Amino acid sequence: MEYRNSEIDDLESIFDLYAAAVEYQKIVSPKQWQGFDTEMVKIEILDNRQWKILIDQQIACIFAITFDDKLIWGDRDCNDAIYIHRIVTNPKFRGAQFVKHIVAWAHGYATSIGKKYIRMDTWGDNQKLIAYYQTCGFQFLGFVTLEASEGLPAHYSTATLSLFELEANQILK
Repeated sequence: MEYRNSEIDDLESIFDLYAAAVEYQKIVSPKQWQGFDTEMVKIEILDNRQWKILIDQQIACIFAITFDDKLIWGDRDCNDAIYIHRIVTNPKFRGAQFVKHIVAWAHGYATSIGKKYIRMDTWGDNQKLIAYYQTCGFQFLGFVTLEASEGLPAHYSTATLSLFELEANQILK
């Protein structure tokens, strides 16, 4: 398993994985992502915030990070965290529990750049994912209903989200 920054050449694969994720969401959830802006993803790639996990030279999983998330985290966003977004598993690798691997990676990454927390969010009514994130070591902090979502992907529009946090220096179990 190898972590690498995504490259512009990965853009088609990234959007293919997003499409596969939406198809899977249609099976397991009443809510789905509403698509993502190509320019947003290009900027993430150029800023080294879009990541891929390679297994046998295949993209097994992708995810994005950011260092601020004021619209979702409000006053808690104090430049002290990395925020993990859009974890997508290649269907060929489903069941590999990539979130747990990403959390382990994020511990080292966050610590190396002086961040105190690792944070994530999901839809507020996704009980299965809420429980899974807690098994990955995250503390469930509660719900937030977004008042503004301009600049966020469409599925965040007036969403109620579940918030999760993990201290970067916390020892993994």
